[in-house]
Amino acid sequence: MFSIEPAAVNNGFSILLKNRNFLLLWIGQLISQLGDKIFFVLMVALLENYSPPAGLAAKPNDILLMAFTIPAILFGSAGGVFVDRFPKKMIMVGSDFIRGLLILFLPFLPQEFIVLLLLVFAISTITQFFAPAEHAALPLIVRKEGLMAANALFSSTMMTAMIVGFAIGVPILNWARNWIATDFGRELVVAFFYLTSAFTMLPIRFKEPKKLLDSQALIHPWVDFKEGLSYLKQNILILNAMLQIITLYCVFAALISLTIRLAAEFGLKQEEFSFFLAAAGIGMVTGAGILGQFGNSLHHKPLPLVGFLFMALVLGLFTFTHNLILALGLCIFLGIGAAFIYVPMQTLIQQCTPYSMHGKVFGFQNHAVNIALSAPLAITGPLTDAFDLRSVLISMSLIVAGVGFWAWQNTRRVLKNML
Repeated sequence: MFSIEPAAVNNGFSILLKNRNFLLLWIGQLISQLGDKIFFVLMVALLENYSPPAGLAAKPNDILLMAFTIPAILFGSAGGVFVDRFPKKMIMVGSDFIRGLLILFLPFLPQEFIVLLLLVFAISTITQFFAPAEHAALPLIVRKEGLMAANALFSSTMMTAMIVGFAIGVPILNWARNWIATDFGRELVVAFFYLTSAFTMLPIRFKEPKKLLDSQALIHPWVDFKEGLSYLKQNILILNAMLQIITLYCVFAALISLTIRLAAEFGLKQEEFSFFLAAAGIGMVTGAGILGQFGNSLHHKPLPLVGFLFMALVLGLFTFTHNLILALGLCIFLGIGAAFIYVPMQTLIQQCTPYSMHGKVFGFQNHAVNIALSAPLAITGPLTDAFDLRSVLISMSLIVAGVGFWAWQNTRRVLKNML
């Protein structure tokens, strides 16, 4: 990765797994993310019991998705404001406790469609506080030289949770419905994930500068947002890293839409598009494992540039590929490229951002990522309809390669000015 310091020693995963606080945070966030995925599956399943009002123009599942995504766009930065002013463990544990309790209350609320939407909106809003607190907590419990491996492990489990969570969601909920002797067994299972995550993270111990927390007792969301934005404008290195992460999420969001159409190209059913995403997830886990174990020898390599070129090559080759096995193999390489972008850039942001700005920066990043995940979903489909799938993929390939070279040259220029 691009560093402004001498190469740090990276001891791989072995040292991290001996760090009790890191283990508790890692296990807790994995359980929480699994809960997020199964919760969404549960909400879709519950639509059969919550009939929408007559005359509703949009489909119920589309409205449910909007209730889930709007808080991420509206409140993505708000979580960072609280992260700078309150203990991070309190925010993470409290978020999981509240989400678990809200789900437990659901069976006792009226079975109205609006009630389901309000619950989804509330839980999604609370989730916006967890992510920036988690990113800001990691540098407090892991030494700077271990952040590369830590981020590699976290990104691996993030993708694993996405793949496994959606895969096991329906079987687990069906099991809960059939074997737990209660009418709200499915709600109990989802709440169990959140509450287990909260109890797992309770023993975590890390020191936060109490004076800093006390000095920022008052909350001024708009002032903090502008302060974080101003900081990023002044620190181009961090801004470049964040822009690369945002670009990465844009590509993945666009791929979600495109793989649905790609499935038909390879003779798959529409719902089997998840095979491509699962292969990309396997690639990202593989790439993160490589960085976690061998990051010390790759520290000064232009990893993000390699990652962008990997992704650009895969997107371009997709247009000439008609073999399913080969296509899945390309998706694995795409995931490896994604890991080579995300892990070093997230590590750079954590290493170079001062503690007092953690919440503001990670809150802004969370907000930008949520928008990056939403916008491409809205425009990729119409673009593919207006042109053809091959043209869109080739255009994406050229854009991704261009962003990679731009970021590489820009970062080199910034580092040269700093030295």
